[in-house]
This record gives sequence, C-alpha cells and structure tokens, in this order.
Amino acid sequence: MGRLRDKVTGTECPDSDVSPLSVAEVRVALLALNGPDVPFRVRNALPKEKADLVAEWRVRELDMTLKTRMRFVPEKREVRTLDERWDPSPEHGGRRYSRGPAPEVSRWWRYERGADGRRRKVETFRFDTRDMRNPLVKAVLGAGWT
Repeated sequence: MGRLRDKVTGTECPDSDVSPLSVAEVRVALLALNGPDVPFRVRNALPKEKADLVAEWRVRELDMTLKTRMRFVPEKREVRTLDERWDPSPEHGGRRYSRGPAPEVSRWWRYERGADGRRRKVETFRFDTRDMRNPLVKAVLGAGWT
C-alpha cells in the first residue's frame, strides 16, 4: 500500500546507498541550481509564502508563472512541495490560478525553406514543466532526502 500511495502523491525516495545531508546542505544544493543555463530560479521564500525555498519560472511566451514552494521536514528528511501556476484564463479574460502537479509540454513550430529549397518544420519555442521539476527532484534525492 505504501508504494501505491507514493505513486499517487508523487513521493520519490533516494537510493539506500546515499547518506542524507543536513538541512543546510540540501538548501545549498537546491540554490546551486541557479545559473545561466536554467530557465527558472530558486530563491529564499518570502514570509507570506510559508515555505523555506521557492523555485519560480516566468514563461513570457505563454504569459504563465510556475512556482514550487518547498518546505523542509528535517525529522523525516523530506522536502514537501506545493506546485502553483498562474496563466491566462480564456473564459474570463483574466488570470487563472491552479495548484498541484500539472505536467505540460508546449511547442511552437514554423515552416521555412532549407538550403535545398524544400519546406521544413523548425521548432521555435519549447516549454516543458519537467525542465524545472526534474532538477529539483534530482537535487533532493542526491542529498539523500525524500
């Protein structure tokens, strides 16, 4: 029953041979994800966000904001998360808020002529929510935390 519940809740456990790091080291590992090659940033949470760290990605092309709030539970060596999303609401003309895991992939294409004169499809934009989620999960599991 435990594995089924983990699958439903999205809980992932580290390999048994990984020794758990301290809270400070997990925080450093997550903050180290920031850099020029990643589309999101990890920062300290504001008091109103009720978390320890927040990963945030503003996707201008889709007018969307994704946030993952992370709270450390040192006694259990867990990082609990809450995924939030703000995007345009086609029904109301405003913004729509949702929370919980919502994987999404979006790609834009255009046609252009190649050197041989033939038309071909070229990808002009790619968005995948896993581009933020997977590095966060990898850093936490690599630190020996759930």
